[in-house]
Amino acid sequence: MIGTVLYYVLLPAARLLQALRDAFFTYRKNVLLAKSPSTQIEGVFAATTGGSVPEEQEALLQEWLEEGVGNLPASESVPAVRKVSVTLTSDWLEGSELLMTSLSDLNTSPEVTQHADQQYSELNALASSELQDHAVAELARLPSEETVTVAGSAPWAAVVPQTDQAAGCADINVEVLNDDPAVLAWSLACDAETVPSVLPAQPIQDAVPFYPVPTEVPYHEILWRDWEDLSVQPCVLEQVSGNTPLFEFRVMSYNILAQDLVEQGLDLYVHCHPDILNWNYRLPNLLQEIQHWDPDVLCLQEVQENHYWEQLEPTFKEMGFACFYKRRTGTKTDGCAVCYKHSRFQLISLSPIEYFRPGLDVLNRDNVGLVLLLQPVLPEGLGLKAVSPLCVANTHVLFNPRRGDIKLAQVALLLAEIDKIARTAEGSYYPVILCGDLNSVPDSPLYKFIRNGELSYHGMPAWKVSGQEDFSQQLYSRKLLAPLWPSSLGVTDKCQYVTLCQPKKPGRREYSRDFLLQFRFCDVACERPPQLVLLEGVTDAKPDRPAHWPKPAAVVKDPDPQPFIPRCSGVIQHGLNLTSVYSHFLPQRGRPEVTTMPMGLGATVDYIFYSAEPVESKAGRRLYKDGALKLLGRLSLLSEDVLLMANGLPNPFCSSDHLCLLASFGLEISSLRES
Repeated sequence: MIGTVLYYVLLPAARLLQALRDAFFTYRKNVLLAKSPSTQIEGVFAATTGGSVPEEQEALLQEWLEEGVGNLPASESVPAVRKVSVTLTSDWLEGSELLMTSLSDLNTSPEVTQHADQQYSELNALASSELQDHAVAELARLPSEETVTVAGSAPWAAVVPQTDQAAGCADINVEVLNDDPAVLAWSLACDAETVPSVLPAQPIQDAVPFYPVPTEVPYHEILWRDWEDLSVQPCVLEQVSGNTPLFEFRVMSYNILAQDLVEQGLDLYVHCHPDILNWNYRLPNLLQEIQHWDPDVLCLQEVQENHYWEQLEPTFKEMGFACFYKRRTGTKTDGCAVCYKHSRFQLISLSPIEYFRPGLDVLNRDNVGLVLLLQPVLPEGLGLKAVSPLCVANTHVLFNPRRGDIKLAQVALLLAEIDKIARTAEGSYYPVILCGDLNSVPDSPLYKFIRNGELSYHGMPAWKVSGQEDFSQQLYSRKLLAPLWPSSLGVTDKCQYVTLCQPKKPGRREYSRDFLLQFRFCDVACERPPQLVLLEGVTDAKPDRPAHWPKPAAVVKDPDPQPFIPRCSGVIQHGLNLTSVYSHFLPQRGRPEVTTMPMGLGATVDYIFYSAEPVESKAGRRLYKDGALKLLGRLSLLSEDVLLMANGLPNPFCSSDHLCLLASFGLEISSLRES
């Protein structure tokens, strides 16, 4: 008898609690969906603007009401379940204030408590009948608030109705992040609480089992990038003997997105909250990321000039960097920067490059580059040891997808400058590292030219050079014609300065006076050209060959013949032997790597190339192995679908529209012979 009474008393209360849980679960799901970039979700989150409950939630609540009323006795009624609203508890803080404010401080703010108390009052109002007093009593004994963190936004406060195990439902397991997620983005992953796979037993018969709310995945876990240690691979171990020490260093290439370009193209960032586009928010994020990965050489693109001199350079100097900057020509306000740790390298030479050439249509844009020759600084105590200098180049090539001819000419100028800086006295090259935003995708003709050392371009559509977009359907498209640039530029088709090419053999094409005089009375010299204007006494005279003058030789041969290769062949080459740090494909995900996401479409346009030794070529693709410069590791890139989960780029944790590239290298240290 007592069991029957308890059954009819506790059952309505348990079902009411289950309804509250279902309602909260639906809202919690909506909070999680707020992170999704899907265009099917209208607005960021309806609750933030006081909007109505979505249709999906109304359908779930209505379904529960129908099931609950059908199972209750006719004498019992269930009041209408009101909407449980989830509101934004704190407005966006400005810039670095939000970045450096811990969520635990936000959780204890008066605004959070005020909204939570309001939610608790709404839930208490649901229990208007005596049958719901048990549910209210259960809720009164539990905490009145808990904070649900949505990555990329301020905290959301919502009441989490819970009961103990006697009520027949499992506790709700909601993880509260106590650290700033922007800090976590570049820190070691914290141990996340796991949802128990085995649900607790349900002591009350006919009670509906409740599955715990899944813990949301923070942004720093979505965007987590693994460090790939390549030094343990067999091919690297074979090349590095145990007795060969290495000078190890890290190189980062990063397009940090100039603020002026953000403000000039806001239509490209409509998916971003305006506050995360603010420079005061982005700057601490960018510096934090650079400081965390701690590169020894830093190559930056899209560095705004006033930000560089006022903020970046002073900060980098405090971090131990020596910095060099080159602004784009014309009226552009951004440029490229190369920084290196002065404790690890010393500067040998610096060469800034301007690609703009007045009067040349193929070089009429304001892009720039930097080429440095650095000498690694060996630690004390190594004795008579030496390490090769290192050539570091950084550039940002023209974006325009239709002007591949300009991109190709800019890269040729850069390679010519590298050839000048990195060439040794013996004619070989120091190790080279080429970083930059090349605005060209992998396996495009421009990419193949850098990697394979040769490109036949004559007749190629200009848009095809970079592979960014397909304009094949257009009726007219610009085509590349040979020669790509005039000889007045002073750069050969082998991407070398004419003045620095190999000198010709001494004495070649130098003729004595006697050798030239033998042509004085040759047949050709004694014949009057037909187009020559006849002037009596001037051009009508015909020289008479003296009797003692020998007859002209039939053919006069060049004493040192050389093969002649015309410049209009339509083929350009270089001899630097460069290969990419990245493979541009993620085998574990079966998707290509991406370094940027313009308009929500992932692409790879950023690269780190380095010197290697060619071993063979297969199907027009050159294969390499490490030489004196060895690739030891790299920071993994992400795929397009992963970045879409994080609402693209930029986002609250990646403050540029590009991902940074990071690689670890080792230079062989050789012994010096004592004289």
